[in-house]
Amino acid sequence: MQLPLQHWLQTLGLTQYTDIIATLIMLTAMIFISLIIHLLLHKLLLPILKKQSEKSQQLWPKSLFKHRLFNRATWLLQGVLFQTLLHILFDPQSMLFVGLTTLCQLWVMLFSLLIAFSLLDVIQAVTARSEFAKQIPLRGIFQSIKLMMAILLVILMISLLLGKSPGTLLTGLGAMTAVLMLVFRDPILGLVAGIQLSANDMLKIGDWLDMPKYGADGAVIDINLTTVKVHNWDKTIVTIPAYALISDSFRNWRGMSESGGRRIKRSVNIDTTSIHFLSTEEIDQLGQAHLLSPYLVNKQQEISQWNAQRDNHNASLLNHRALTNIGTFRIWLESWLKTHPQIRQDMTLMVRQLAPSENGQPIEIYAFTNTVIWAEYEAIQSDIFDYLYAALPTFGLRVHQTPTGTDIRALMPSRPTE
Repeated sequence: MQLPLQHWLQTLGLTQYTDIIATLIMLTAMIFISLIIHLLLHKLLLPILKKQSEKSQQLWPKSLFKHRLFNRATWLLQGVLFQTLLHILFDPQSMLFVGLTTLCQLWVMLFSLLIAFSLLDVIQAVTARSEFAKQIPLRGIFQSIKLMMAILLVILMISLLLGKSPGTLLTGLGAMTAVLMLVFRDPILGLVAGIQLSANDMLKIGDWLDMPKYGADGAVIDINLTTVKVHNWDKTIVTIPAYALISDSFRNWRGMSESGGRRIKRSVNIDTTSIHFLSTEEIDQLGQAHLLSPYLVNKQQEISQWNAQRDNHNASLLNHRALTNIGTFRIWLESWLKTHPQIRQDMTLMVRQLAPSENGQPIEIYAFTNTVIWAEYEAIQSDIFDYLYAALPTFGLRVHQTPTGTDIRALMPSRPTE
């Protein structure tokens, strides 16, 4: 339409600068039409779509606006319409047509990439609460896809500006591989780490991660292309490089959470000087306990038969079998835990002796609670050991305790008062 306009201007008597005047008229018309289209799309269409999305009870219509999908689509449409107007209004042989067409193509490519980014963000937002998203670090995968798409777009843009094939540029980039590896080291390592974490089901959102090297002890709140964010129990947030989870070791407490039971593995140190054989009076007193009565009756019969067969009534005490207070205590504690309503009976449960040390004879409880909630677990464990410490004197046992300054001063002779 530019050439007919020039001829029309010449028929009006304009013999100079008709090409410039025609170009200005065409540009003015294009800008006016573009403004009209812009107002229609952004002031009329988008507000209507936004109101409809806000009325929807589903998440995805709101996500479309939150991640600017429709907004970017309108800008893409404007670029396409502008390019269409160029072909209608301008001479394809003019330099202005070539320059504006190149800018329109770059515009379309850029907003096509942004629309693809928005689509990925919408998919991530919609699937964020699904079990599939918890199993796979989608954010890291989507960021990897975005990075590759951005690199590809940059190559296409450069090839468009230079007027060369993208294959030629890719061939030239082979010599810059080392530089690219250095620049994109963290994203590449993060991408590989994210794939390995996902493929091996090593980590997902919500897992309890314990990694002392990086000061991480809390729940995983984000897994992206280069980092993993951990919300520690002390309310701090630790950021760990994604590739560190592959190169270093870490502890994932997911198995404990999924099992429904949390382990108690804790000892009480018995003063070895309080360990002795039970007397008849002590046996009678302990026999009143319901949990110990069957054990004591059976054990006494077994011991009496063993001693009677060897006729060691008048021999040394060392030739006899006898009940000990620490062994009876261990049996009672195990029986008591087996009747405890908050201890899992379908998991490992035992009370065992550990190797004695300068701190006495350790008696360890190894059991699992029926909850994995931290506060409830600590309350159950505390209740068990509160009762355990209070029950020890009944068996004639004492807890080992290192002497304090007060104990040492109590042994010193008192000074006479002047």
